[in-house]
Amino acid sequence: MNENYTYQTLESPCHSLYKEKGSKFFGYGFEVKSEEEVKKKLAEVREKHSDARHHCYAYRLGIGTEERYRTNDDGEPTNSAGKPIYGQLLSADVTNVLVVVVRYFGGVKLGVGGLISAYRITTKQTLESTKIVLKEELHYYQIRFEYPQMSEVMNFVKMNRLDLVNQLFEATCTLDFRCSIFVFSSLVVQLEEIENVTVEFLKKE
Repeated sequence: MNENYTYQTLESPCHSLYKEKGSKFFGYGFEVKSEEEVKKKLAEVREKHSDARHHCYAYRLGIGTEERYRTNDDGEPTNSAGKPIYGQLLSADVTNVLVVVVRYFGGVKLGVGGLISAYRITTKQTLESTKIVLKEELHYYQIRFEYPQMSEVMNFVKMNRLDLVNQLFEATCTLDFRCSIFVFSSLVVQLEEIENVTVEFLKKE
């Protein structure tokens, strides 16, 4: 399997609690596919812990040359929270992952070194509270055809159990589906055998 189209991520949402000198660190991990999902999960955690002063986080999205990431210290000393969180994402070799660590101050200052250690440990424990799974990057494609090909195309869809995400039946019909690039390589051979049918790449998930 081509590693350029596979990645490691979280099997399910996860959480943990770490305590250090009275301070409490609540860690939350999520699988995310976009910045929009990141914002949604951040909003959920902030609402859950609306009384906390610090909601620090880091996320890593995409694979290969399309990888992107962001860290946020949310009021903690520079690079004392977001960076150690991100460092654990790299150590676990996971992507499409957001980790948020919420801190409640316990009355004793930890210092920059103490904070770095606490955010690192919390993130590590959070990631270890679920399984790390290998997934394939999904691509979206669109099949275009005319009504005379309807029966043959729908039979193709049924036989291959395509994961349809959108369909439109007008003068020209379209079916949008998603699958891994490995599955598509075999599907396209079959599609090319149907007359007056075209298929094109739409986007990556």
